[in-house]
Amino acid sequence: MGNIRNGWLVAGGLAAVIAVAGAPFYARYRRDIRAARERLNSGGSQVIETDCGPIEYTTMGDGYPVLVVHGIFGGFDQGLIIAQGNVGEQFRSIVPSRFGYLRTPLPENASPAGQADAYACLLDALGIEQAAIIGTSAGGTSTIQFALRHPERCTALVLFSSNLPGEVEVTLLPEPMANMLFRSDFIFWLVTTFFSSSIQSTMGVPEGFELTPEYEADVAEVMKTILPVNPRSGGALFDMYFSNLDVNSGYPLEKISVPVLIVNAVDDPLTLYENAKSAALRIPDAELVTIENGGHMMLGHEERIKSEIESFLEECASSQTANRKLDETA
Repeated sequence: MGNIRNGWLVAGGLAAVIAVAGAPFYARYRRDIRAARERLNSGGSQVIETDCGPIEYTTMGDGYPVLVVHGIFGGFDQGLIIAQGNVGEQFRSIVPSRFGYLRTPLPENASPAGQADAYACLLDALGIEQAAIIGTSAGGTSTIQFALRHPERCTALVLFSSNLPGEVEVTLLPEPMANMLFRSDFIFWLVTTFFSSSIQSTMGVPEGFELTPEYEADVAEVMKTILPVNPRSGGALFDMYFSNLDVNSGYPLEKISVPVLIVNAVDDPLTLYENAKSAALRIPDAELVTIENGGHMMLGHEERIKSEIESFLEECASSQTANRKLDETA
């Protein structure tokens, strides 16, 4: 959308000016960036060597295994928040940092298909035969590829606020501007700290949506978790200029052979509801949960979304257990 691009351009221009004469802000920046790095260091992630290269990951909970795939500007830390808010401790969440995020390198030949293969390699390294998978926003592209490329490893697929084939209304930043913003922790901190209202549309807040103080706090909290942005920049640029676009290269959704839950808000300006409806019609065993408002973050509907996802995963886990027992007695 044009307002997304314009918001970043205005904020980026102001940030560049302040960056020149930014000494008064630097002490606050140092404090905030130190806190962000401490948060990352205390997140409990580790790097494991796999047949697809090194992958950073963390885990949460016990039980039925679920791969939890983060969106743009994420990493294992964002994925962990997704797991805590939508999956719960009754499942074993396996939460990787995708290509180019934090301590997972971006391969020269990176692709959503290659990322999907890396999920399978991670499961191999952890000794896990099968898992459900959850993908949100830009993470949805490789999540879909995992279901298509590794159906024998994938037991269920959840796509919420997910990148899907279809129309896109987001106008991309010019790459030089994106490189400046995403590779500088200081400039990105200036933008998200002092011009947050200018870039709320970038976070998927619909135009005209009334932000209550609680919703504003939720958006601000998400912005805060993006820092430090520099170690996420390779992945963010890859998502923005390649991975997100790849979903419209002819993904055969009709061949997805596992149960699928799609959750999308009607007013989401980043992942359009029409695309979610179309995907639900194309995927043989798909259920669409419609959220009436709240934009990309589906603000105000957290309890319902968690309930829908947990119920879906519990049903899939029960079905898998029943099928396994039948196989053992056959």
